[in-house]
Amino acid sequence: MKITGYEAIALKVLEDDPLANMPEEAGRTRPAVALRLRTDQGIEGIGVTLYGRMMKTLHTAVDELAALTVGEDPMRIEAIAAKLRNNSGDAGPGGIFTLALSAIDTALWDIKGKALNQPLWKLLGGHRDRVPTYASGSLRRGLTDKQAQQAAETLLRKGFKEMKTQMGLPGDPTPADEVRRVKVIRDVIGPDIKLMCDINQRWRPEQAIDIGHRVEEAGVGLFWLEDVTAADDYQGLARVTAALKTPVAGGEYVWGIQPFRQMIQAHSVDIVMIDLARVGGPTQWMKVAGMAEAFNLPVVSHVMPETLVHMVAACPNGLTVEYMPWMVALYQETPAIENGQMVLSQKPGLGLTFDEAAIKKFRA
Repeated sequence: MKITGYEAIALKVLEDDPLANMPEEAGRTRPAVALRLRTDQGIEGIGVTLYGRMMKTLHTAVDELAALTVGEDPMRIEAIAAKLRNNSGDAGPGGIFTLALSAIDTALWDIKGKALNQPLWKLLGGHRDRVPTYASGSLRRGLTDKQAQQAAETLLRKGFKEMKTQMGLPGDPTPADEVRRVKVIRDVIGPDIKLMCDINQRWRPEQAIDIGHRVEEAGVGLFWLEDVTAADDYQGLARVTAALKTPVAGGEYVWGIQPFRQMIQAHSVDIVMIDLARVGGPTQWMKVAGMAEAFNLPVVSHVMPETLVHMVAACPNGLTVEYMPWMVALYQETPAIENGQMVLSQKPGLGLTFDEAAIKKFRA
């Protein structure tokens, strides 16, 4: 089998909140690039990558790298990745190159699954056929306390048993303001719902320790604190992790697999979060998951649940899937959620098909 053609499509996907209808900013869009890789056996693989506002640059990178795959055997995924790296010069290993590689790597695995008539989660290990998931994107920091409480109530009615909010509030909040925010949500959802909290690198290590201790003393009971300080400050993260009882999660902001070695060896995090686009696709994602398993650490996903559910389900240390449904609208059908868990499809490859009307609607 050989790759015979490709199509890279620039998109601006509406960043709404279908889970609780509480968008932080109405009408905001998120740039993305969709990819189709075609073969001489009539099998088409698909992938999506995103991030940043440099849409034309990312689109061009996906287009140029995809052109290098034409004539290659799509089953030889590592060989193709090596060819792309060798032809990228000094453009890697992070940044636009890795984002573009992710879309191609995903499409190659989709082709492989379809060629072998197996779903991706089985090809990668098949540890479970359903995984816990948490609602994300509905309890954002830009909402008022009342709006956040209303959103939390909606998520409860929809059956979510895990959900994520944010601290690092807008303006100049005091530590008491930060604690109040997570406490008003806990008051609504009760003690048994797992509540995560994302800081998005907005605190210094000493702030994270201070506010983290205050949250613990208030009895909020967070399941984890996420990205509490600069993602590459491995020593600072380690200070926070050592000081708090609350588990610390991180990793979504780093590029490729090498930084995860530094992060894990420095004991920077208790929970390793792996982003599909920034790590470089399913191939690299699973390498980091294996690295984390060797250190007895769980792994979690970051956005793109329709794809990442395969990886979390495949590995024995997969903990939960972030259900951030930004890209769900691009597909005809995505994995169902039952009793707070995502159910894996038995369809081959990703089990996903682009919704042509949505692709046309969001085309940039």
